[in-house]
Amino acid sequence: MKNLSTHKQSTSKGVVPGKHYSYHELVEYLDGCWLNDRKDSSLSCMKKLDKAFGNVSKKIDTILVTGTNGKSLTTYFTTRLLQQEGLSVGSLYAPHLLTYNERFVYNNETISNKQFADIGNEVVHTVETLGLKPHALDILTTMAFLYFSRQRVDVALLELTDLHGTDPALISKPKISAITRITNFETEENSEQTIKKVLSVVSPNTHVVSADQSKLNLNVMEKITAEKKGIWAMPIRKLAPLAYPFEQLHGRSAALAERVAQLYVNTFLANDTVIIANSLLIKQKGQRGRPTLEAKRKSELHPQRTIEEFWKEVTSLLPGRFQLLDKEKPTVLLDTASNVDAMENLLLGIRLLHYRCPIKGLVLILANSNERLQMAEFVKQLRYFFKKMSGSVIVCSVSKQAGSHGRASWDQEKVTNDLKSMKIKARSAKSFQEAFELASKTVDDRNGLIVVAGSSALVADYWRSKGMKRL
Repeated sequence: MKNLSTHKQSTSKGVVPGKHYSYHELVEYLDGCWLNDRKDSSLSCMKKLDKAFGNVSKKIDTILVTGTNGKSLTTYFTTRLLQQEGLSVGSLYAPHLLTYNERFVYNNETISNKQFADIGNEVVHTVETLGLKPHALDILTTMAFLYFSRQRVDVALLELTDLHGTDPALISKPKISAITRITNFETEENSEQTIKKVLSVVSPNTHVVSADQSKLNLNVMEKITAEKKGIWAMPIRKLAPLAYPFEQLHGRSAALAERVAQLYVNTFLANDTVIIANSLLIKQKGQRGRPTLEAKRKSELHPQRTIEEFWKEVTSLLPGRFQLLDKEKPTVLLDTASNVDAMENLLLGIRLLHYRCPIKGLVLILANSNERLQMAEFVKQLRYFFKKMSGSVIVCSVSKQAGSHGRASWDQEKVTNDLKSMKIKARSAKSFQEAFELASKTVDDRNGLIVVAGSSALVADYWRSKGMKRL
């Protein structure tokens, strides 16, 4: 990796004149920063960067999205709803599959390479001028704040990458904190300890809403929210009416998104903001008495779209988040699920697809990191699943990917033997390419299904095998 030299001179904006590093050089620099320390709960590095850019994080309305699973989908659905209301929205996603650009989205359009390079140069030069040693997330989050500020977004949605209170996005003062679900899938902490860290997203007057279904978890969240002088909102109980089979799989994330969007447009928009007449989220004040003939004619000529109709038309456009590629032969299902909670949802999705159209030939290509998946519980899930459906598993290793925090790939031979010991048809493969070739020979081209899941790196391997360099 080329060394980015330190510049001594700085400007009032915190930007250092000097060489303009290429897009690919910046990617190399970011790749190298993932190994830097990120355990500083005081967020000192991020705060210094933010200050150098005029405390840009405080100049944008933010909504933080955290939890165990469903964060990206909740962010995506909320973005779509707020756009429907006529707002401009910035979204910071995590992780990325092929390029860092996927993390920076403005009105559902990813950042261009040029914009990425320009903003990245400003941040990297400032890092070196200040003599900082940031984690990659510090740089990426600073870039996001700058990008969204310059796009003049009405609101930015920031997906947090962990549950431990060290995410650099926490320096913002969120209007709303959305909590999808909390499970202790990779920690020895009890639920209350985990929740306390998750609730670090709460500032005074922050509205807190959760889609978690545990009454115990919700009670703890409500208590901590009150202690932090936040505003607790009623938790999500219903599923949004998405098209089949997405209602059962993603309906709770969509319902959480609907609540978040409603809270924002009804509570935080300025009084002089013009709301579009056909708002899905703001109930128009009813007219007393019977509607006039003119009102009836307008209603018939311009029927108002309902939130139910909106949900029926919306499907996920986030690659890898339960993405069904039904134009492929055989059909391919991609899912970045990497813990037992998400895997349970994936297996449910496969069964729902089978109920709609019987699957003739099923192969699951799985890869994970050693400490990410509770194997004993996952094997039980698979055993139960294969009692209901016929199919097999191919276990392969995880490719190295920036942002994986140095996690080691699981031992595919050991995992394969564990599955076989539970009477599950399984075999191992040395690479994704080998696994996919084996799976393609096993299932029916017309009615078969190949599932690629267990790791965002594995889903990225699929796209690379198709010659994709950018999603």
